[in-house]
Amino acid sequence: MKFVAPALTALALALAAPAQAEHHEPAAEATAEFPLTPQGAADWVAMVEKDLFDFSVEASKVYWINATYITEDTDALAAKVGAEGTEKSVKYALEAARYAKVEGLDPEVARKLDKLRTGIVLPAPTTAGAAAELATIATSLGSQYGKGKGTLDGKPVSGSDIEAEMGNLELTPAQYAEMWTSWHDNVGGPMKGEYVRMVEIANQGARELGFADVGAMWRSNYDMSPEEFAAAKEQLWEDVKPLYMALHTYVRWKLNEKYGDAVQPKTGPISADLLGNMWAQEWGNIYPLVAPAGAGDIGYDLTALIEAKGLSEKDMVKVGEGFFSSLGFDPLPETFWTRSQFVKPADREVVCHASAWDLDNKDDIRIKMCIKRNGDDFVVIHHELGHNYYQRAYQAQDYLHLEGANDGFHEAIGDMIALSITPEYLVQIGMLAREDVPGADKDIGLLLRQAMDKVAFLPFSHLVDKWRWGVFDGSIAPAEYNTAWTDLRTQYQGIIPPVARPADAFDPGAKYHIPGNTPYTRYFLARILQFQFYKAACDAAGWKGPLHRCSFYGNKDVGAKLNAMLEMGASKPWPDALEAFTGSREMSGEAMIEYFAPLMKWLEEQNKGKPQGW
Repeated sequence: MKFVAPALTALALALAAPAQAEHHEPAAEATAEFPLTPQGAADWVAMVEKDLFDFSVEASKVYWINATYITEDTDALAAKVGAEGTEKSVKYALEAARYAKVEGLDPEVARKLDKLRTGIVLPAPTTAGAAAELATIATSLGSQYGKGKGTLDGKPVSGSDIEAEMGNLELTPAQYAEMWTSWHDNVGGPMKGEYVRMVEIANQGARELGFADVGAMWRSNYDMSPEEFAAAKEQLWEDVKPLYMALHTYVRWKLNEKYGDAVQPKTGPISADLLGNMWAQEWGNIYPLVAPAGAGDIGYDLTALIEAKGLSEKDMVKVGEGFFSSLGFDPLPETFWTRSQFVKPADREVVCHASAWDLDNKDDIRIKMCIKRNGDDFVVIHHELGHNYYQRAYQAQDYLHLEGANDGFHEAIGDMIALSITPEYLVQIGMLAREDVPGADKDIGLLLRQAMDKVAFLPFSHLVDKWRWGVFDGSIAPAEYNTAWTDLRTQYQGIIPPVARPADAFDPGAKYHIPGNTPYTRYFLARILQFQFYKAACDAAGWKGPLHRCSFYGNKDVGAKLNAMLEMGASKPWPDALEAFTGSREMSGEAMIEYFAPLMKWLEEQNKGKPQGW
């Protein structure tokens, strides 16, 4: 996903990679200094937090230099720091598992021990050679994906290029099918044997840390039992499913009109290769095929407004800062302006992927972008600053609480701010004339375009980890890996592969986050939470009118409520943080349904007489 802000903590450094060194039982001396008692556990956690805090500050500086000045030397420094962070995380996770068994623990200490235990995505067991084998497999899977190629017209095409071509509306269904099939065959297929072995090893490691399997360990990060969280996540999907079903029906009909019954029938699932995206996870690329008549002209162009105002790249960031200042947040520190990367330097290689950074766990916050003076980057700036203000708000918390209330919160805050760039907001900041605000007749086109990405993404982001949870707990056996993946995609997304898949295929491996071992639930939660946060802000501002047109710019009451949630970081269970801002202790899809209500009404009219479902 785009615009992920790096959580530059020692724990996060180990999230995507298993240990590079052998694991051993914690030394006996550790428990001599910190006995297996409630007080000993508390003292041990305090020691660990200080060590990780100090390490993270140094590591963050190294990573910043590497991202903004890419050389062989900075690559080597980053690799060294990464290995150190992994070793610390592995060591402390194993020790935390021992202290977690102590009876009578202070509840906060127990939560911190859980954070330490679940800080590694792929835990290796202490068995001799296991960590090295797991590291080798993880590296191999990542390398295979990075080198992967599909074909177009029989010619090899690399990953980023083939992704772009899947959204090229000038191509034919046969070309889409070729790209989809070749990518899944060439990239996913060869990984399966190593992936099966990786699951075996990681599950052994999870059991040593006190979890039933790796999936249960991942689900233990949400202040409820793994079973309760799985049920809550399924309910969130049920909340928004009707909206997705209506969108699916409409898009299927439009694709049938475009390609005919032989390519896309009027009933049944949609062919996965026709939706403009290799994984059919976001459908925005095919919006021109489904757009209602007259939807293209919305009355203004954000890029043109930026040019008309003569805004420089830094001016665009200043506008973003002004949004937060209007809510009552303090201005960004001077160091933000002198240390951030706003434009791509002319003299060196850098990582241009937009991200928000907190280098000292206090107030050395920065963004790293290669800003272009266009509407897309104007929105991205607001999103990234949402991360920065969240980071600064929780700076007073203990080290292990220096993160979002759960892993969906950080992205959701950034996305909520991005949703707030409405025509009303542009009028308020003097970028758009009141008479140029688009009328309600343009709303359907705007909402449909948003839904093609935000709504279409929901079932895919839900099923990725649902599949992995089944793989980790054994309910999906290796022989059924691909069949189960295809079945889940049909069940939730209503899509099918463009061609029959062989029994030994491994289509999940063709999605980066599977070989990369990146948990995906955070993206599903963020997609839901952003609307819940947005509605809470609009309600607090007393907004009257359609939710999708709301602006809470300039409302200090909203800012105060938002800060009350942000400053908590992860110090309390996420329902406490959610309640502080929204008044509810449950994540809900109701706000998303309200936001898209005008579109839902329109879709139902368009879908009259058309079969729904598959």
